[in-house]
Amino acid sequence: MKVAVVGATGMVGEVMLKVLAERNFPVTELIPVASEKSVGKEIEFKGKKYKVVGLQSAVDMKADIALFSAGGETSLAWAPKFAAAGTTVIDNSSAWRMDPTKKLVVPEINASELTKDDKIIANPNCSTIQMVMVLAPLHKKYNIKRVVVSTYQSITGTGVKAVRQLENEYAGIQGEMAYKYQIHRNAIPQCDSFEDNGYTKEEMKLVRETQKIIGDKSIAVTATAIRIPVVGGHSEAVNVEFSNDFDVNEVRNILHHTDGVTVQDNNDTYTYPMPLYAQGKDDVFVGRIRRDESQANSLNMWIVSDNLRKGAATNTIQIAEYLVAHKLV
Repeated sequence: MKVAVVGATGMVGEVMLKVLAERNFPVTELIPVASEKSVGKEIEFKGKKYKVVGLQSAVDMKADIALFSAGGETSLAWAPKFAAAGTTVIDNSSAWRMDPTKKLVVPEINASELTKDDKIIANPNCSTIQMVMVLAPLHKKYNIKRVVVSTYQSITGTGVKAVRQLENEYAGIQGEMAYKYQIHRNAIPQCDSFEDNGYTKEEMKLVRETQKIIGDKSIAVTATAIRIPVVGGHSEAVNVEFSNDFDVNEVRNILHHTDGVTVQDNNDTYTYPMPLYAQGKDDVFVGRIRRDESQANSLNMWIVSDNLRKGAATNTIQIAEYLVAHKLV
């Protein structure tokens, strides 16, 4: 299995390499790919050194699978070239997510839709993945009408520049800014740029991607996305209105038996999800599960996940694992 990692020197790319090694993905040849300024650099994978190559060289090497995490523009320009060379692309950017001809995949929910003909597969937004992991099994049982979500997102979602900004601010150093405002001791109510409707792109991703992954455009979603000075993962306060009534203990039981979801929900022991403990783990953690007493058939939850792992690298590699297991590459 010849595997290219496009964006291998970036924050998500580095986690991809780590997850590939941890999960013993059957890599027989690794092709680390990055921008021209990184070509020739060496990266280490499973104790071996590999030289970073450029995009055209990688296309010519005809990988079986290419894991993309190099931004939307790169993906739009290069994913079709890899696909034309026979490589199956799994893309982490927003470039292909809402393309009606491309599958948007969270393996636990909709990997069964994949076929050999899918040469470009979209990985959803990090904040969407963790939310739909919890919503999908509940939708099957109770039918979701409406979702109100507020996200509290890690700076790692912005990248290395944001991590550096926070570190500089901790240390009292004036440096390059990833955000328009300081992030240390602050909460910025803007993730990504604004759309014409007053919502940010990040907020609208939660709306559109949730409907596409679950496969139900009737689900109403409204979102507010906030950046906070946290490193370990994204947190979400999620309010769900169902068509049918529910028992809170049954909700916990459904989620307890959902692959990839860990229930942390015990008020007596102060057990609930936090990014501090989600960091470096692949599961989605859910807690503070309680009935919304202000409205019928409604539920409140708190959902946390490491945005670089299940929110990006791990989900991408799980898609690749499904393709290999079902002989689709």
